[in-house]
Amino acid sequence: MTCPLCGAPVDIREMVTDSGWVKQPPIRDMAKLQFGQSHCQIAGTTVPVAEFNLTQNEMIYFSHHVLLWADPATRMQNMSLRGGWKRMMAGLPLIMLEAHGPGHIALSDNHAGEVIGLPLQHGQQIWVKEHRFLTATGNVRYDWGDNDVWYITGDSDEQEWHYPMGQYGDIFTAADRPGLLLLHAKGNVFIRDLGQGESLTIQPSSLVYRDTSVRVHLHLEYPRNMGFSFWRNNWDYRNIMVRLTGPGRVAVQSIFERPEGMESIRNHSYATRRRW
Repeated sequence: MTCPLCGAPVDIREMVTDSGWVKQPPIRDMAKLQFGQSHCQIAGTTVPVAEFNLTQNEMIYFSHHVLLWADPATRMQNMSLRGGWKRMMAGLPLIMLEAHGPGHIALSDNHAGEVIGLPLQHGQQIWVKEHRFLTATGNVRYDWGDNDVWYITGDSDEQEWHYPMGQYGDIFTAADRPGLLLLHAKGNVFIRDLGQGESLTIQPSSLVYRDTSVRVHLHLEYPRNMGFSFWRNNWDYRNIMVRLTGPGRVAVQSIFERPEGMESIRNHSYATRRRW
């Protein structure tokens, strides 16, 4: 009744909005995902838990704060990370753990939302927004890098840097063979496949993942201010968005953070603009 690779129900019709977004079908309670000789069972719907039955010589890795429980047979150890000090200063998880079978272990993001199963094919690479990663199988290579999407507010003495997509992003690659990547998203998830040169604008914090072939840059929307705040500079009023350009797949969640205050932007990364 469910796909053994991603957990999606197989007895429902694809739901597509008029604008072309496909609703990510939530993984059903107690659905099983198979990888190698091991499997993962997704338990619960409000705050889903990923329960793993790991066989000998198979492993997963994850951030230490998502560990819910593990039986004594499961062997755990620290995973080495490059740039550990820089990651800690940026507020990213400093400790990543590996869990080796045989044994059982369960992970949970401790927030209401959906677990997304992404089976990665050989050579496939996915960019994931920070704090959306739940776990991955041992054959999926992990890396991270800067997001070149930023802007600066304030004067020369008190400048403040803003990173609407987060300062860093996670990059996962199925290096030598297919693997499984699990993410956790808040709210409902929608996916869209962009064609060559096709673009759209989204709220930066709503982005869950994208193919690395999808290009992204800052987009500034300036509505015309003719209301009660006529004494303020019109250019202080803006919407911070990002523009995505295909080809490739993108996924967004329905919950996003509200943009920061309306201070004037002094400098920014490459951006397109639209004035209403």
